[in-house]
Amino acid sequence: MNAKKIVLLLAALVGVARFSLCDIRFAVGASAAAQELKAKVMVNTAQVSNTKKEVFDALREKVEAFLNDHKWTDQTYRENEKIDCNFNITVSSWDEGESMIKSTLLLTCSRPVYNSSYTTTVYSTRDADFQFTFQTTDQLEWNPEYVDNNLTAMLAYYAYVIIGYDMDSMSPLGGTPYLQTAENIVNNAQNLGFPGWSSFNDSKNRFGLLNDYLDGSMEDYRQLVYKYHREGLDQMADNPDNGRKAIAEALNLLESAKNARTMSQLPTLFTEYKRDELVNIFSGHGTNEEKEAAYNILFGINTSLSEYWEKLKK
Repeated sequence: MNAKKIVLLLAALVGVARFSLCDIRFAVGASAAAQELKAKVMVNTAQVSNTKKEVFDALREKVEAFLNDHKWTDQTYRENEKIDCNFNITVSSWDEGESMIKSTLLLTCSRPVYNSSYTTTVYSTRDADFQFTFQTTDQLEWNPEYVDNNLTAMLAYYAYVIIGYDMDSMSPLGGTPYLQTAENIVNNAQNLGFPGWSSFNDSKNRFGLLNDYLDGSMEDYRQLVYKYHREGLDQMADNPDNGRKAIAEALNLLESAKNARTMSQLPTLFTEYKRDELVNIFSGHGTNEEKEAAYNILFGINTSLSEYWEKLKK
């Protein structure tokens, strides 16, 4: 039996939502190219009173189509390999005359865990500077050589960040080319005159978070993304003890990254969107040594979540 038939047979047997975790994903090929993202967009206008429903309905529809219909890479994704992501846009103000919308974006992307029905958050962030102009007649198009629209620049940036993180969770540093494309967008967007791109404003803005992630001193953090997901969570169904052990080891990389770049927000963000998952992994499971080590690392990184970390010891 050839390699392609073996892969297809295994996929059918285990019924995994995205079985071909990176190395298998692109080894077999497919009859037709498919886009990479399966994005769901929500627009919340509860904070503003002077809204026109048709404007924000059009915004939601056009942003969702822009993310889902564009081909972001030269890789082939099957339909069931697309990356699930949610773009929740909360509008804080709308200037109809200037067509200016100020909002906050809450972005979350996830992937399935091997041989299970469980999905895990790979990346989540809150962008308080999601500001742009928009009219119902706008056509959202993307030209990486000519970045002249802040909305499409932000969406393209996040598309590549999502793909980069997803690929990093599948193979060590596998997302590098896509993250570098996101970095190019940051550089090209500096002159747009909108907040969130500058290297001088905020360590949690688009520039700051990506700059930290790609910094050589933070490579342990990127290795954490791989080890935690691929060697840890993806092994839990077959061998929970080995999977938990790998996750405990991955937390050492988290601590190392925090020590290497103490002002980086990435380790803290990781604890925020992984807190419930980490509690479920260690509470009532694993050795006392694993629990104690996990508690010490996580408490040291994010003391504000101490009530969660206390549950690790149970």
